[in-house]
Amino acid sequence: MVDAGALRIGELSRRSGVSPELLRAWERRYGLLQPTRSAGGLRLYSADDLTRVQAMQQHLAAGFAAAEAAALATQTPAAGEPAFPAAKDELAAALSSFDDGAAHAVFDAMLARFSLDTLLQDVVVSYLHELGERWERGEASIAQEHFASAFLRGRLLGLARGWGRGIGPTAVLACAPGEQHDLGLIAFGLALRARGWCIVYLGPDTPIASVADAARSCEPTVVRKAVTASTDRETAVEKPMQ
Repeated sequence: MVDAGALRIGELSRRSGVSPELLRAWERRYGLLQPTRSAGGLRLYSADDLTRVQAMQQHLAAGFAAAEAAALATQTPAAGEPAFPAAKDELAAALSSFDDGAAHAVFDAMLARFSLDTLLQDVVVSYLHELGERWERGEASIAQEHFASAFLRGRLLGLARGWGRGIGPTAVLACAPGEQHDLGLIAFGLALRARGWCIVYLGPDTPIASVADAARSCEPTVVRKAVTASTDRETAVEKPMQ
């Protein structure tokens, strides 16, 4: 019997956006993948193999050499493993004290420990939500909010390098006119990229006509615009992430 969740290499390639040839090279050189074989001799891959491929991609995007990226990826927890709240607290402490070096060290450690989905949802998005609440209560300064946003934006865009080369569906992502806050949209794009999507990112404060031009050119499966409560909702569609 074949596990219903098992993937052939073509499907693994489609979901990850990595060519079958490169997947085989990563398996052969670094032991990144751990396939089983069907009764007919087909190599079958698991959800954990997909998680390691996605981790490999994010480590490469962060600037690690391939061997280093593979070593880190094989240490990444399997999908569904809970995040460590302490990591978010360490990141918050570093950002609140404007300690750029410590913040980068914490972020690098999280890249090695967490899957991309865990990093985005349980750490980054959760931290941003808490930071917004602290700012509204007067517990975080404008300077702290700006420093944290600039830091996270830089790190997330580093992970986004090459996200326009996905071989799956295409998504055009943009912020509504007047909207400058794009961290949630970037995180959404990274989550799509990890699933093989090709991302066309237009960034903050994008005119409607520009989005339409991009859509006509790219013929995307999805066009998503981001807006926060402070932006004129007559030009908005919906938020990409909460």
